[in-house]
Amino acid sequence: MRENERLDEISHRIIGAAIEVHRHLGPGLLESAYQSCLAFELKRLGLKLEEQKPLPVVYKEVKLDCGYRLDLVVEDEIIVEIKTIERLLPIHDAQLLSYLRLAKKRVGLLMNFHVPVLKNGLKRRVNEFPDAEWEKKQSTRPE
Repeated sequence: MRENERLDEISHRIIGAAIEVHRHLGPGLLESAYQSCLAFELKRLGLKLEEQKPLPVVYKEVKLDCGYRLDLVVEDEIIVEIKTIERLLPIHDAQLLSYLRLAKKRVGLLMNFHVPVLKNGLKRRVNEFPDAEWEKKQSTRPE
């Protein structure tokens, strides 16, 4: 199976599990409740996951613990960022893309459980830029 197909399959399984959680709980709870229930469902499906994984920031080749935590990392491949907010904003996309870049992951799922129908609160983001390419673009930008 090609890498893209494998990531797509894992993404679909995660989204299916999230829909199951939302179907049972509905909107209105804290992020931690959805995270715990989603983790339970993903483990039940046999997926490997880490919860609240620390994400250091590498600044000038120094690793700094700035307190960032990834809600879920599934199969050491996909970052799942859980929200319970009125609506997703561009800053949430930027946050997920930054997490993908810092963690050197390609696929992330942004899930807002504070919606009547979960599919309206789902976004999938792909980080296709290798770090060297991203860094090159940043170094050519004026401050």
